[in-house]
Amino acid sequence: MQPNFNKDKYQQLIMEYNFREIERHWQKYWQDNETYKVDIDTNKKKFYVLDMFPYPSGAGLHVGHPLGYIASDIFARYKRLKGFNVLHPMGYDAYGLPAEQYAIQTGQHPSVTTGKNISRYRQQLDKIGFSFDWNRELRTCDPKFYKWTQWAFILMFNSYYNIPGSSGKNAGALPIVCLVEHFERYGTEGLNVAQTDDLNFSAKEWKAYDVKRQQEILMNYRIAYLADTMVNWCPKLGTVLANDEVVEGVSVRGGYPVEQRKMRQWSLRVSAYAQRLLDGLETIDWTESLKETQRNWIGRSEGAEIDFPVKNSDLTIKVFTTRADTIYGVTFMVLAPESEYVAGLTSPEQADRVKEYLDRTKKRTERERIADRKVTGVFTGSFAVNPVSGEEIPVWISDYVLAGYGTGAIMAVPAHDSRDYAFARHFNLPVIPLIEDADVSEESFDAKDGVMINSGFLNGLTVKEAIERAKQYITEQGLGKIKVNYRLRDAIFSRQRYWGEPFPIYYKDGMPYAMDVDDLPLELPDVDKFLPTETGEPPLGRAKDWTYNV
Repeated sequence: MQPNFNKDKYQQLIMEYNFREIERHWQKYWQDNETYKVDIDTNKKKFYVLDMFPYPSGAGLHVGHPLGYIASDIFARYKRLKGFNVLHPMGYDAYGLPAEQYAIQTGQHPSVTTGKNISRYRQQLDKIGFSFDWNRELRTCDPKFYKWTQWAFILMFNSYYNIPGSSGKNAGALPIVCLVEHFERYGTEGLNVAQTDDLNFSAKEWKAYDVKRQQEILMNYRIAYLADTMVNWCPKLGTVLANDEVVEGVSVRGGYPVEQRKMRQWSLRVSAYAQRLLDGLETIDWTESLKETQRNWIGRSEGAEIDFPVKNSDLTIKVFTTRADTIYGVTFMVLAPESEYVAGLTSPEQADRVKEYLDRTKKRTERERIADRKVTGVFTGSFAVNPVSGEEIPVWISDYVLAGYGTGAIMAVPAHDSRDYAFARHFNLPVIPLIEDADVSEESFDAKDGVMINSGFLNGLTVKEAIERAKQYITEQGLGKIKVNYRLRDAIFSRQRYWGEPFPIYYKDGMPYAMDVDDLPLELPDVDKFLPTETGEPPLGRAKDWTYNV
């Protein structure tokens, strides 16, 4: 028997719940009464719920935005009901290339289109009914906001990183003036600091340098510093792109060709904090699998930096290796295509072949090169000398070696490394096994245990013993030094475009100096076009009378 069903009553119930009117009413109530406004209340525990700010595009919110915001909103409401004073703000990652490209196409200032897009996002977010405190809304294009990111940049520019364990100094970031005081009294003696290149000079030499040379030296130590860096350069867009903005050699936006190019860029010396980040993992309540992912990302490796002299040349190739014990198995060396060694080691006979290879390689991102197992390379025409055995070793170039890790050059031991093995077999280079009973007829022997053979003074030692003995020998003989490397890279700030916060930096005699923090924010100037200048300068080069009075 079916239950009674009153169709008219059912229709009435549907009509009674006018969700549009009800939601409009309560959303207006929340807004008028500032229901979710948060004031300081020392009687309550504090809780901070922060969402990743959306980029306000003209298309409006996509499903991925509320998917995350709903979850965090539920948690914010839960904590509020549990008696916490919950801060739950929202903001907009409002700078970016899409707004600038739209400005170029339409002639509208990026701030106009960005403002319209933000208004659309706000309407959509309000309709969903989130518990955001809109009194604390942030926009990254607002000078009141980026004043503080500029302030942070100046602090990093005016700081260097003192490595833990340095005598008489605190570990971490210290004012650059402290470094200057050390130089004036001791030169580089006794320093243990993060730096780009190893520099050595006395206090007398430091005082004899002119101001420009002193500033060049300080740039070697600043946490925010200028350096020549390999980047993904898109000539058509006139900007540097991140790896995820490039697919198969072209830009995701527009499909324009992208090439690897060395350019002067601002960077943050994140790598200085690598060990501190590793140590900090032991103090936080994360799962072991997540911690291991972080350890692999930071990528600490202990090894040796070895000097390989180049035959008939004053050049020396520095190579970092975690397996100094394999020095007798080196049958060739490989340079990254971007390596500074390439120009000096390419012989006239190989110049055309090398140029052709470099032109082909610079169209690929590092991510694509890492993923691709295809073997490619070109001989430089030069030979290095094994500093231990005295053997001459051909020097090649291949895109499986990256410039950003170590020195951008490797000593290839094909018997015990799979990529070196594939390269050696492809180009008919020797493969010398270094461990007893290692079968390298079909593939490399990658195991890191066994007894050493074909290794001179290391013969008969276990691999573990040989690693330590080889590092000791290299140090004692002055052939290199013990070193710790990290996979973690310094963060790059590319600033070729207009629609982004300007660096709070002015230049004198070609050297950068930080603005006074009291003069912040440094706001974007008006320009007549949002394209790079005809001479290749960024759009900011079009600014008129944009100067800083010291």
